[in-house]
Amino acid sequence: MEFRLGASAITSADSTHDRSSNASLFAKVLCVAVLVIAAGAESKRWINTRQTSSAMLVAPAQPGKVNFIPRSATLLPRPPNAPSAHSSAMTPLPGGRMAAFWWAGSRESGPDVKVYSSHWEDGKWTKPWEVASRESLSAALGYGVRRVGNPVAWASPEGRINLYVVATGLGGWAASRIVQMVSDDLGKSFSVKRVLPMSPLFNTSMLVRTTPVGLADGGWLLPAYFEMGIKYPLMLAFDQGGDPRWISRIGSRISTLQPTIVPFSSSEVHAWMRDSSGEQRVQHARSSDGGVNWDDLPALSLPNQSTSLSALRLSNGSIALLHNHVLPGGSDRNVLRLSTTSDGRNWTRVTDIAHGSAGEEFSYPDLHQVGDELHITYTSRREAIAHHVIELDFEGGAE
Repeated sequence: MEFRLGASAITSADSTHDRSSNASLFAKVLCVAVLVIAAGAESKRWINTRQTSSAMLVAPAQPGKVNFIPRSATLLPRPPNAPSAHSSAMTPLPGGRMAAFWWAGSRESGPDVKVYSSHWEDGKWTKPWEVASRESLSAALGYGVRRVGNPVAWASPEGRINLYVVATGLGGWAASRIVQMVSDDLGKSFSVKRVLPMSPLFNTSMLVRTTPVGLADGGWLLPAYFEMGIKYPLMLAFDQGGDPRWISRIGSRISTLQPTIVPFSSSEVHAWMRDSSGEQRVQHARSSDGGVNWDDLPALSLPNQSTSLSALRLSNGSIALLHNHVLPGGSDRNVLRLSTTSDGRNWTRVTDIAHGSAGEEFSYPDLHQVGDELHITYTSRREAIAHHVIELDFEGGAE
């Protein structure tokens, strides 16, 4: 009797376990099926994607010689109660001014992380103010935003600022979307314009990190990247009014991200990428039609242990690059180096902007030219945003 009852209890437990196992298996199969369908849609998108566009880049000057003369090194003012800061971006404003954006809070992905801004005016930074938070974005979008991340900005000659902010609803950064915000008062206030329509994979896993490049018609190219499982860089074109025109994939690699781009002519543009593969070198790609179609080039000799970089073509045609160099006994982000090139492949060291002990972090750089000054920002030890001013001495006169 006890045996039969025991057997009956065991049978009942087995039945419940089987139902639970079946439900779990069904859920797993459903998730896999959804991912396969979504991945198929994402893959199909990049089959036979060769397209055409009339977009033309602003033709740069031919490379000349330049001397870099350090003038100052300070920290941007810190927001209150924000011990961690990361991922700065700048954009020049009319009148020789400049706006900087970055996120700050208790820690990366923390619920209190917000995007802040400060203006460079009369040789100093203003007190920072809040631009976006998960609460403000949730209210504007009509659904929950869990965390905010990298900001990237582009200002028109008249001073209208388009700000792109990475935001997630669920999951980590691989589930991110890009929110486009606009300011018509030089960044004093912003309104949400849209979530960029970039991916059939539930429009997720899209992020930004590096500075846009202008087009001859007043539009711009925004570098972006996808990083759910595989990682690849993207190019998104905007018209003069800030509306998306087309999107393209940069090359065919599946382990590169955070492209930084520089024009070489009115139609040729190069991109250099952070490398998350085992090669650990800066990756390189080129477009001959204004950023629409891309071909992979061999990796540079510059080391890259999955760290972000930033490039800029100066007014005299020289190309400057900020990147994390790796020295014996060092770590992947403890040296931030400034290098230059005229051809995009052969780079010459100028100076180390920051150099700390192994394990210290000087990362996620940005650089812009304002007049005869090169302005650099970067993350300093995950505690603050550093700012350097370097005088540009163009041999033969400023361009």
